Amino acid sequence: MTTHAQGEIHRIAGPVVTVTGINPRMYDVVLIGDLKLMGEVIQLTGEKSIVQVYEDTSGIKPGEPVVATGAPLLVELGPGLLTSIYDGIQRPLPILRDKMGDFIARGIMEPGLNRTKKWKFVPTVKKGENTQGGSIIGTVQETHDIEHRVLTPPDITGTIQDIHEGSFTVDDIIGHVNGKPLMLMQRWPVRMPRPFKQKLMPDIPLITGQRILDALFPIAKGGTACIPGGFGTGKTVMQHQLAKWSDADIVVYIGCGDRGNEMTEVLTECPELKNPKTGAPLMERTVLIANTSNMPVAAREASVYTGITIAEYYRDMGYGISLMADSTSRWAEAMREISSRLEEMPGEEGYPAYLATKLAAFYERSGRVTTLNEKEGSITVIGAVSPPGADFSEPITQNTLRMVKVFWALDTNLAHRRHFPAINWLTSYSFYLNTLENWFENYVSPEWKDLRVKAMEILQKEAELQEIVQLIGSDALPEKEQITLEFARAIREIFLQQHAGHDVDSYCSIEKQYKLLKAIMEYGNAAYKAIEIGAQVADILKMKSRDLLANAKFEKDFEKYLKKAITEMKKEFQTMGVEAMSW
Repeated sequence: MTTHAQGEIHRIAGPVVTVTGINPRMYDVVLIGDLKLMGEVIQLTGEKSIVQVYEDTSGIKPGEPVVATGAPLLVELGPGLLTSIYDGIQRPLPILRDKMGDFIARGIMEPGLNRTKKWKFVPTVKKGENTQGGSIIGTVQETHDIEHRVLTPPDITGTIQDIHEGSFTVDDIIGHVNGKPLMLMQRWPVRMPRPFKQKLMPDIPLITGQRILDALFPIAKGGTACIPGGFGTGKTVMQHQLAKWSDADIVVYIGCGDRGNEMTEVLTECPELKNPKTGAPLMERTVLIANTSNMPVAAREASVYTGITIAEYYRDMGYGISLMADSTSRWAEAMREISSRLEEMPGEEGYPAYLATKLAAFYERSGRVTTLNEKEGSITVIGAVSPPGADFSEPITQNTLRMVKVFWALDTNLAHRRHFPAINWLTSYSFYLNTLENWFENYVSPEWKDLRVKAMEILQKEAELQEIVQLIGSDALPEKEQITLEFARAIREIFLQQHAGHDVDSYCSIEKQYKLLKAIMEYGNAAYKAIEIGAQVADILKMKSRDLLANAKFEKDFEKYLKKAITEMKKEFQTMGVEAMSW
């Protein structure tokens, strides 16, 4: 960064510092005090500039020098992002730890991309060809699975004067366009969305491998989802599952105000896990931004923008990105703290009046798009929300729900009953069901919609019957209603419950989901028929095949065990007189 004017500190209020003597633009980066702490201009008042500082300001005093850099907060985009672990302002944490141990000293800056590692660059264009902003000019094999497509910066268009093949560092010049140098790396302001050609319809699902999400409340690629839940309901585990198993090409995980031990779990698990599609380590398709709860509050606000800018860069190459923000509540709390230091008029519950605008600007950067180079890329944004006391009426949850199309409501009661994932099937919803219907019909089964509708009907009937059961007990219900309760229990326990820590059950393919749900439906329908022709409820509840069906999802050879369960079920129902079964 080039440095420009110099001023001095006038006033300090926690992470908010008032500066005089410089003439910056909004969101320009300045270096505060003798330690050169990094900050960003967030307000201009006459001759005073208000700066939010991304590091702890204790010990600095009025009169210390301030240097304006003349540039906004930029991230470095290029080969080497994948497998990296950054803080909120893209400082590489492993490198900082090697330099100074477990605690980062203040005022330390380190480039986001490695300046010494060489990458083998293979050009895909020739001298004399025209190139547009965002065009692919060559490739670098960044990890085993991911080919890094080197793009011309969006603001450079013209004729390629020269382009070279070979091994280069990210800041070596690999060619020129109209006299402007090309490098493997480019810089981009985090608050400015990267350009694209056109937004596309969200009609392809993001397969997560989590049965309750894929079957009942699916999310589209390029879609937005919210996971609100009280303490201990499993938000972070859900985010981890989505980061590990969703069928996105690349995952950007933002631990925004997370507890350190939760972030440690991600950092230790990801390198050991394998991508179910390719067998390569999952970390090779992941960028982690770790901004834990004990790190300076202002950097939390930046971490969300840093993450989404990295996601947009890979989207522009034509990849599908899954972005996890855990949690947006902590981000909003950072905004509330900064806002109160600025003495702004507070909105609801002390949050700034522009809370909804900031949330909308973040979620709006999602979408499935046609890129500038005519490829198709997507960013799916999944934000966790931590409402105090699991109160979904608080401002962050309510404002988020206005913007997102999928609501996965985590339920404290389900978590207390050890039903995980603790997603409440009665209050959750997805607005993508209609647009995704054709995909599921074509790629899974024409029966998919009917199975889903029937499962939801049974679960809703169970909820209605529960009130009666609490008054008179389930034994007093008519036999058909008793079977409805057993049917719903099978859907809940066999299908909706999923063991995140199990080697097999942690991930469930869409084909396996379909076969398992269909088998449960056959079980329930056959049970209704058995009751109609005089079978006893007690006999149905004692069926051995029901336990076999429940255990099939944990078996590596799922098909074999499912077949065994269905054969046994068929035999048991035939002894009750049920012959006509669709399997």
